[in-house]
Order: sequence, then C-alpha cells, then structure tokens
Amino acid sequence: MTIFDWLIVALFLGTLMAIGYAFSRRNKDVEDYFVAGRSMPGWIVAIAATGTTISAGTFVGSPELGFNTDLTYVLNLLGSIVGGMLVAALIMPKLYKANTITIYGFIGDRFGEKSKRVNSAMFLLGQLFTSGSRLFIAAIAISVIVFGNIKFDFMVYSIIILGLVSTIYTMMGGIKGLLYIDTFQTLLLVGTGVVALIMVFFALDMPIADIWATITDGGLTKIPGANAGGLTADGAIAGWQEGSKVKMFDFSFNWTSPYTVWGGMIGVAFFKVCQYTTDHEFVQRQLACRDVKQASASLVWSQLISLPIVLVFLMVGVLLFAKYKTEFLAGGELSNFFADARDIFPQYIKNHIPAGVRGLMITGLLAAALSSFNSAINAMASSFVTDLYLPIRAERGKAVQGDADQLSSSRKMVFLMGMLLTGFAIVTAVMQEASGLNLVDFATGVMCFAYAGMIGVFLTAIFTKNRGNYHTVVAAIVVGALIIIPLMFQKQLFGTQYIAWTWWAPIGGIISTLVCLAGKTHK
Repeated sequence: MTIFDWLIVALFLGTLMAIGYAFSRRNKDVEDYFVAGRSMPGWIVAIAATGTTISAGTFVGSPELGFNTDLTYVLNLLGSIVGGMLVAALIMPKLYKANTITIYGFIGDRFGEKSKRVNSAMFLLGQLFTSGSRLFIAAIAISVIVFGNIKFDFMVYSIIILGLVSTIYTMMGGIKGLLYIDTFQTLLLVGTGVVALIMVFFALDMPIADIWATITDGGLTKIPGANAGGLTADGAIAGWQEGSKVKMFDFSFNWTSPYTVWGGMIGVAFFKVCQYTTDHEFVQRQLACRDVKQASASLVWSQLISLPIVLVFLMVGVLLFAKYKTEFLAGGELSNFFADARDIFPQYIKNHIPAGVRGLMITGLLAAALSSFNSAINAMASSFVTDLYLPIRAERGKAVQGDADQLSSSRKMVFLMGMLLTGFAIVTAVMQEASGLNLVDFATGVMCFAYAGMIGVFLTAIFTKNRGNYHTVVAAIVVGALIIIPLMFQKQLFGTQYIAWTWWAPIGGIISTLVCLAGKTHK
C-alpha cells in the first residue's frame, strides 16, 4: 500500500461521510429516516438494491468460486431473476400497500401484535448471522491487502474498522443517505470489477486461443470435500478433476450440488421469494419508492443488473486459474491457491496491481462490503425501533413523544445495531471454518436460518384469510430454524454433504408453511 493508495481510500471514505452528513438534516421523523417518506425514484432504489444484493461475497467469494469450479453459479443468478419477478408480481404490491414502516407491521395487521414482534425478533437474530458473515468475508480481503495475510487477529482488526465506519455514516444519513451512498458504491464496484478483469486478462500475456484451451479442454474443478492442493504420484494436482471452467449448465439431478439447473431455477428462485418477502433489509428499499409500480420494477431490475456484475467477478477467478495453472505447467511451483483460494483475488490486488489502481480496487471492495452492511444496520434498527422498542415503551406508559425524540432514539439504535453486528461478524468467522462451506455458499446458506420459518408465516398471511394464528406463527418459525441448523452442519453431524444450500429454503419453507396453515385465524 502506497501513500497514493491510502489517499484514494481516504477520499472514498470521506465522500461517504460527507453524503451521510448532507442527508442528516433532511430526516424529519421516523418514516423519513427509515423509508425516506416513500419518495425515492425507482432507478435509484434499483441500483442501490443491487449493491445490497451482491455484497462482499461477490468481490471476494465469486473469484474463489470461479477459480475452484466453473460458471454454473450463473444458474443461481437466473433463478434470482425468476424469484424476483414472482415477488414483484404477486407479493410486493401487498407488502407496499400495507403502508407500514417495516414488513413485520403487515404480519401484525394480519396475526396480531405478538406475531409481529416474533417475526421482527427472528429477523434480527437471522441478520446477526447473515450480515455478520458478509462483514467477515470483506475482512478477509482487507486483512490480506493491508496486513499481508488472513490471520485471525488481522481479520478482527479489519472487522472493527469496517463496522465502525459504516455505522457512523449510516447513523447520520438514514435510508435517504444510504440509497444515494449505495448507488455510488454500486457504480464504483462495477468499475473496479471491469478494470480487474481487463488487467488479469492482459497479465496472462497469452493468445486468446491458448487461454480458451486452458480453461476448457485444460480446465480443472475442485472436488468437494477432497484434500486439495498437493500433487499425486503421477504429478496431477490432488483434489482436482478435469472439467471445463466455462461450463454453465448442469442438468443433473444432484442434491449435493448447489449449481444445477434445478437447484438454480427452483431452489434459488424460492430462496429469492423468501428473501424479498421476509427480509426487511432487502424489502426496505422497495418500501422507499414513490409508488408500488416503481417498487416492483426496482426489485426486478436489481436482479437483472446483478447478473453481469457477478459474471465479471466469476471470470476474474477463471482467468486467475488460467494464470496459475499455466505458471505451474511452465515449471513453476504449485500455487497454494489450489488448496485454499479464499484470498486469491485480494492477494492478486496486493501483489500484482500497480499503485493507484490498487487503491481503486480497495475502494471497490469497501463499496461491496459497506453497501450490504449499512443496509443491514438500518433495517435492523428500523425493525427494532418501530416493531419492538416504541410499541413496548408505549404499552408501559413510557411512550417516546415527538418526532425529534423518536428520531434521536432511532439514531441511537442504528449505532447499537452496528456495534452488535460488528461483534457478531467475529463469531461467523469461526462458524464458516466449522461449516466446511466456501465463502459464497456459507454467506448465502446462512440466510436460510431465518427465511425458512418466516416464509411460511408470510405466505399464509398473504394468500389466505382465515388460516394461521399466533401459536402456529411461532411454531412455523421455530420449526423452520430447527430444520436449517442440521443442514448447515451436515458434514460435522453426518460426515458428508447430502443436501446443497439451494434446497434448504424450499425444504424448510414448505414445512413451515404447512405448520402455519394448521392454525385457524381467530377474529
């Protein structure tokens, strides 16, 4: 890291703080602070929501995935588009028209106040795992670039720095400031991804035909669960098998693979229905739109925009595979990345990207990390304040009176949630190691913990009029979570991975829906 790199990073962080401060005085009440007074244009929300969707898992995890496997992950992106379209057409109009600050207010209107609070609490618990994991993944890259490796101590330092910065500007600007900040960060992320892809391509210094041969006929993919990275007796790379790096479609009925046509178009589509129905972090942005039509359109566009962005970062990993394999075949040493590729892109940035451009790359990483983390902080605070804190205080005769006081309480809760998430990110670092999942699979799969039970509640509330009550709401949420926990740790419990994460949400969601439907609504 040169002084020039640090100046670029400082300019980026200063810009975020300035935007947050500029919007700090534009928030008049809680509705302004958490849903922007429902005044935001759809195109801003679409771009900002894209930043929330892709996160640091894209910047760090997608190159790892491209290096280790192939392009079948694109199937999951296509499934995301299908799921987004279903939510936009069937679910978003009802959530938006409920006219509540959080989507759990909709559950309260349908099943009562206690049901709202249970769903809000489950959302908060799930976010600790989900957003904690995203911050941890970003910390991997920061610790590599700034400190030189992914030693646990360095990751902790990185987590604290990222969490504190994000919390401060989120606390100042509210959702209005975040939407403009995240739009800026998404555009920056796209730019850094394209620049990185171009630089890796030219660094190969090979004819296109040779690159193509290396990643197709000469391609290798990592065998899941195998001890990889060494050499076999015949000189092959242990734990790897032949396989084209540009393979995109896998029609096999393989429950252990998360990247099949069926897993992507069915499993991930259902996962996205869960995400944009039950997760306030993602739905909050749509609630800030000027009308329901723009809310639905922004959701679909955010999924469409995400596809080429993720594909760029996948291709970075594929081209890095070509680089390190070619160097090995030319008589060089076998790269350690064939054993553990979690930090492959950060290491490339650190060691091969020139000064100045390196600073730009780091800002792209920070943009990916902070855009999702700040969304989580604001969403958690909005749910805690409007669904739990203010109503409970009112019940006890200690209501927070006046817009200014409620706004002050909201800002304090943003700070509290930011610090809580920062601390929990350290916990997810340990969990990822224990799970045996790669970064992308872990970050995505852990979301199912909350989604599996809550989707049953939301589907019952949206599509029925007299089914479900408080008791079956609680039962559905508990059952959904209990189904996901053993699925997350299959390798530790059963010695192998039987069911890929793409099927966790459908399995848990279908069962939780049946549980919630078992009850009858009492008028």
